[in-house]
Amino acid sequence: MNEALKEIPQRILNLAIGALAQANTHAVYSDPGNEHWEHICVLNTAHAGELFLKAIIAREHPLLIFKDVFGLDDNSGSLLDIETLVRRGRTHDFERLPQILWATTGTRVPNQKCFEQIRQARNSIQHFCAPEQLDFRMLSLEFIYTIIDPLIADAFDLCAIEYHEDHSVSYDYVVGALLRSELKFTVPGDFTVAEIDMSKELEGASSMYRSWVRQQMKRVGRIDLIS
Repeated sequence: MNEALKEIPQRILNLAIGALAQANTHAVYSDPGNEHWEHICVLNTAHAGELFLKAIIAREHPLLIFKDVFGLDDNSGSLLDIETLVRRGRTHDFERLPQILWATTGTRVPNQKCFEQIRQARNSIQHFCAPEQLDFRMLSLEFIYTIIDPLIADAFDLCAIEYHEDHSVSYDYVVGALLRSELKFTVPGDFTVAEIDMSKELEGASSMYRSWVRQQMKRVGRIDLIS
């Protein structure tokens, strides 16, 4: 195999992280003038999910993300290179990636219902118009933190909360949105927040979710954040 092809998983991963940063930002932040983020967050979330799945699959072999490897042969006799892949390659569609992931790695995509919901919402927004009576921000956060987050934590040791586009603060407001939504998330070992009061964000949370948060804060030595 051409050595350059071994760079493909990391290239895809870098793009996926950028899409995740946009998805987190557009799902959490809202200001006058950026109302369109409510819909854009779905597109960025689905894009991030697609790229992360492809990055995980490509680690097994870069060509596994392509539909037709026979069509990649240009009869030149030389080793397959990235330029040929860009010109001739067609990767698997988003909706097929869960099956490809399972077949190549044995890993099932968690929360299949949410995966299908984001796929349908993405297609509607991208090709026609936004569905009515659907909380796109909540759907995006659910997809990120029940599907993307556990997958990338296991595959790449990444925490989804650490990727967003508000560089003036840490992931505080992302965490605040997750606490209010009672969504579990991968907690990094150096976890800390300064801009939000976690106890206040948890005021309406169920006892089960509060218990989970307490366990996580105890694990990382930051029980003081909810005391």
